[in-house]
Amino acid sequence: MAKRFFLTTAIDYPNSRPHIGTAFEKIGADVQARYRRMEGYEVFFLMGNDENTIKVARRAQELGEDVQAYCNRMAGEFKEVWAALGISNNDFIQTSEARHHAGCRAFIQKVHDAGYIYKAAYEGWYCDGCEAFKTDKELEEGKCPAHKVPAVRRQEDCWYFALSKFQDKLLAFYEAHPDFIEPESRRNEVMNLVKTELLDVNITRSGQDWGIRLPWDDRFTIYVWFDALLNYITAAGYGTDMDRFHQWWPADLHVIGKDITRFHCALWPAMCMAAGIAPPKKVFGHGFVYIKSGQETVKISKSLGTLVEPMDILRKFSAEAFRYYFLRECPFPGDGEFSWKRFADLYNSDLANNLGNLYSRVTGLIGRNFNAVLDGTAGRTPLLPVGELSRAEVVSKFRHQVESLQYNQALATLWQGVLVPANQHAEKMAPWSLVKTDKPAAALVLHDLVEAIRVAAILLKPFLPKLAETLYQGFNFDKPFEAVATADALDSTVLTADTKVVADLVGGKVAPLFPRIEIEAGE
Repeated sequence: MAKRFFLTTAIDYPNSRPHIGTAFEKIGADVQARYRRMEGYEVFFLMGNDENTIKVARRAQELGEDVQAYCNRMAGEFKEVWAALGISNNDFIQTSEARHHAGCRAFIQKVHDAGYIYKAAYEGWYCDGCEAFKTDKELEEGKCPAHKVPAVRRQEDCWYFALSKFQDKLLAFYEAHPDFIEPESRRNEVMNLVKTELLDVNITRSGQDWGIRLPWDDRFTIYVWFDALLNYITAAGYGTDMDRFHQWWPADLHVIGKDITRFHCALWPAMCMAAGIAPPKKVFGHGFVYIKSGQETVKISKSLGTLVEPMDILRKFSAEAFRYYFLRECPFPGDGEFSWKRFADLYNSDLANNLGNLYSRVTGLIGRNFNAVLDGTAGRTPLLPVGELSRAEVVSKFRHQVESLQYNQALATLWQGVLVPANQHAEKMAPWSLVKTDKPAAALVLHDLVEAIRVAAILLKPFLPKLAETLYQGFNFDKPFEAVATADALDSTVLTADTKVVADLVGGKVAPLFPRIEIEAGE
């Protein structure tokens, strides 16, 4: 039976285009998807848009568009951004799709029939921006802290999900599955919520034309949060292809923002229990990206003038540079910052000076001095210049960090364990001088540096796939790049006499992978 790995990101409101904080989540999930494929898994990587919301309907009306046409247009724009960033998802669900509607209706009917949904009146403070009722404790001077507008008093008949009945079951589930919520700080928040504030949840709205109708009472539509969570199972086939659903469910990993952990870690597993299906295996709540503005760090906000979209960066830099900055500079479990200056500094130091310079030096030296073919070293196993850790220790540490979504640490391990030592080895041995006095010795040094580039390409494959392919295919390594697995970084092939540079050389040099950049004042 094939190993399978099912991971998802949160689905996004399409009332505006994605910003860099949204992209941070997607590239983080993409690293995991690509890594798991390298580990031999069949991967189902799901993303999508959350469309059954008042905000989306209002935005379409403001633009004079049909709501469904607007949703389809925005889905196309989101997909365009994700493709530009090299995201490798193999499904993109729109919650306005028929498959989602069918699965939602089947699910909520099952929960209703099991006795976990009841009707009652509700009165409370409501935030239109959040599309949610708020408790007094959640408001700041009567205002929603997220949208800075006064909450309004609302009373309406509603259908409720009996979430409070699942307190003991949820606590027992957390105890039995200590890794269900990560990082641990999020787990503590959710545990406290379930122990002290677990209330039944209003799951319907009345008087709305846009949304999914309740199967047994079509005066109501299903509340957007209840409906949105179900995308994880409807995309897998719940309600439309149950054989496929049982192949993939439960999901191995939900990657979400830290602000929605209570929905995913309390409401969602309780919903699954109510419907008689297993909860997901793990929920990871990543941190936020903030904007560095002068000496201050501020939220991404259109009204504050701090909104940065991925395409703003991609118009100046490659997707590989974008991915590297956010994966290296911003801790995935915590919060990170973006500034144009720091982007340029990291680009120049790590990509242009370190990795790019190593590749250019090695290919150029082999091209100019060995006619692009290293010989005289057949039968020798190349040494990997490493720092304090051995090759096996570097790969083992890297694997653990990727699997625990500590991406910035994994990249630090690669740089400090492979690339920095390789550059230090090059400076120490100076093959550009050695080739003039001892060509065979220079060839051995260059072989060791080629091995460092090969290992770096393998470990970079989930992070910077296009760059990794360029590095790897610059030489005539036997194994095709698409077949390369993480374990290949552990094995150094005994050298033959035909190790070649197959990258394009012009005047004995390759084109720079990352030309140095300067950021204009004011950016």
